[in-house]
Amino acid sequence: MRPVRALGLTLALGGLMVVVDTTVTVVAVPAIVAGLDAPLAAAQWVTTGYLLGLVAVIPLSGWASSRFGARRVYLTALLVFTVFSACAGLAWSVASLAVFRFLQGLGGGLLNPVGQAIGLRAVPREQRGRLMSLLVLPLVIGPVFGPPLAGWLISSASWRWIFLINIPLGLVAVAVCARLLPRSVPSAETPGVDWPGLMGLSGGAILLVYGGTLLDRPGTPVSTAVLVLTAGLVLLASFVRRARRVAEPIVDLGLLSRPLLRAGLGVLATFAAGYFGSMAVLPLYVQAVNGDPASLVGVLALPQAVAVGLVAQVATRLVDRVPPRRIVLTGTSLGLLGGAGLAAAMMTGAGYPWIVAAWVVLSAGSGATLMPTMTIALRDLENATTPKGTSLFALSSQLSAAVGGAAVAVLLGALVTAHVPDGVAGMLALDPAARDALRPDLALAVGGAFLLPVALLAVSATIAVRSLRPAPDPVRAGVPATGG
Repeated sequence: MRPVRALGLTLALGGLMVVVDTTVTVVAVPAIVAGLDAPLAAAQWVTTGYLLGLVAVIPLSGWASSRFGARRVYLTALLVFTVFSACAGLAWSVASLAVFRFLQGLGGGLLNPVGQAIGLRAVPREQRGRLMSLLVLPLVIGPVFGPPLAGWLISSASWRWIFLINIPLGLVAVAVCARLLPRSVPSAETPGVDWPGLMGLSGGAILLVYGGTLLDRPGTPVSTAVLVLTAGLVLLASFVRRARRVAEPIVDLGLLSRPLLRAGLGVLATFAAGYFGSMAVLPLYVQAVNGDPASLVGVLALPQAVAVGLVAQVATRLVDRVPPRRIVLTGTSLGLLGGAGLAAAMMTGAGYPWIVAAWVVLSAGSGATLMPTMTIALRDLENATTPKGTSLFALSSQLSAAVGGAAVAVLLGALVTAHVPDGVAGMLALDPAARDALRPDLALAVGGAFLLPVALLAVSATIAVRSLRPAPDPVRAGVPATGG
């Protein structure tokens, strides 16, 4: 048991730095604007550039692991992340900071898919659920502790320390990983990079994520964001077409011929789109509908963070002990129930206790769905195929969250504009008297936007019911089981 725990916690350390760095800059943007004397629109590239770096490099993770060895790629990614964290902390302008953040994201984007591949190949099948329960820790801890850590560093020192703190952490992570990660043998027979396919996949992913961020920026025309999103979809379609024609695509879509993996990807993509796509709705309800401070959102988020952490730990470990389909069916059902409860609570203007209760149920559902589904779908892949599977799932979850967030933002803007001419920006600028007068209509509009995530969660639950079938008995069927 100890090697599994040591390996899982070692890989979780690198993943934690990536997740924390995704959250801290949101808090630091005002300080960066003041410190670098930069306009807000330029400072927002500090966050956007990092996200673009993450999604740009994920398609290369499977190829790089095979060509150079997963351990070497992971250690190199850690070093890249650490070096450009230092550069970001020493940036002299907002442009240089945005560039360093993009390069930092290139390192961070490799850590999770390559780390998952290392872990899944290093432990026996019956312990992979336990391993994945440790790898989920960054997703639980990062969003909870990232913003408070950033606030403390900014108030007690400088915004630069939200990046400089990664230097000692990164060096420790490199030293520990160099000692504990299993060695891997590079394959000299790995084919070269399919550059046209990479341009289509990475370019499409970048445009989708960038288009999603444009929808959240006040003053950006919706038509501009839609144009960027459409261009991203066209590039992704070109990649899919090419991947069916070349022998060695940059991401192996042939894995989708495996029923369990295909079903798992469908469950994960639709749940991630609904769950992460809805994240911007509740803060708007608190601040723009009820007129309460943003700090209250953090207080309301604590119970759901605890729920995600506890349920994810238990559910992912249970994958090794009970029929995993039951776990995912429970998770998607809880997610759908919690999402419907949140929509109803917001649309009717219910109090915060009802909202927190529904949010906890939704978050518990995510804990029993996201990582358990990934574990079920990936744990039976052959060693040579595992990096391809982890990169496919990592990219799908990132893109699903971006597309879900973009779709919710469009719907939210349309519903709010029916009551406030300037849309979401105008709703946030309302004076208290105008907000009180419009509160029932605003609650109905903001809560109504949550119906789209509920629909996506319903699709996820349907896929789980219909497609996550138990594998045939290997003894009675006479063939190796494929999991599930």
